[in-house]
Amino acid sequence: MRLFFYIWGINSRRMALFGLFKKEEKEILDRGLSKTRDSVFSKLTRAVAGKSKIDDEVLDNLEEVLVTSDVGVETTLRIIDRVSKRVARDKYLNTTELNAILREEIAGLLEENKVTHDVSSGFDAPLPAKPYVILVVGVNGVGKTTTIAKLAYNFRKAGRSVLLGAADTFRAAAIEQLKIWAERAGVPMVSQQMGADPASVAYDTLKSAVASETDIVLIDTAGRLHNKIGLMNELSKIRRVMEKVIPFAPHEVLLVLDGSTGQNAFEQARQFTAATEVNALAITKLDGTAKGGVVIGISDQFRIPVKYIGVGEKMDDLRIFNRYAFVDSLFSDRT
Repeated sequence: MRLFFYIWGINSRRMALFGLFKKEEKEILDRGLSKTRDSVFSKLTRAVAGKSKIDDEVLDNLEEVLVTSDVGVETTLRIIDRVSKRVARDKYLNTTELNAILREEIAGLLEENKVTHDVSSGFDAPLPAKPYVILVVGVNGVGKTTTIAKLAYNFRKAGRSVLLGAADTFRAAAIEQLKIWAERAGVPMVSQQMGADPASVAYDTLKSAVASETDIVLIDTAGRLHNKIGLMNELSKIRRVMEKVIPFAPHEVLLVLDGSTGQNAFEQARQFTAATEVNALAITKLDGTAKGGVVIGISDQFRIPVKYIGVGEKMDDLRIFNRYAFVDSLFSDRT
């Protein structure tokens, strides 16, 4: 009877939390995270095999599950500590309740760190400024350009006017690539020739946005880390030029990371946060990997909100990050 009321309480809370999260959106998220979920669930099944109670051995096995799922050592230890305290408070918890406990404690950890946006945030949420300027950074190959296109598409779908700025003038074909994506997303783009000053492109883009009363500006940047000093100087110059047109711009510096690289994403986050002030994260390519636990670790360790996650190739597969829905998708048995 105690177990019945415990599970009923958890399900009631989940229903309340998902009331703001559309069913079709949750289904897309479930599909996109299926590889990570299947990997995590199979590891958890082995971790509790032959056990009825959550004891020290189960907790040791759980620690290994989380670390090997790319949650990261520091965050794993914080999660284990929370679960251990939970078990100490309620001696009757058994292994059948472990998934539910993990869902609640990891979501609680993310909430405690204030690293995620409110579940009501969306592409149509009120903007704190107009134009709202987003400077997008990240190394080449992480899905930065496609993320910009998907953001543009979803903002436009929500009724926003969007303008792109092609300030990656360093990489060959970067401008042409963004132009193709801009056309697919149905939004205009400001560009100059390859080798032009990125700050000049950003300046022209913001001037155009102000003149046309555009809602949202997305600025692409060069994705190179081999010269950190050069990157820092370039991004600093872009920011200074932006502020001359729009005070406090950029309002958001969005770092795009490839979730399929696991621990490499941690290193990229460290290097970019050292090079410039990052205040939002987009983690891509989670649909093709079992390394989705990296989202939990990065958001916890860097105290930077994960705003978007990529769970597929379609334009609609860039999702607003919802900690409750994400954790539920990872730690729910759907076999």
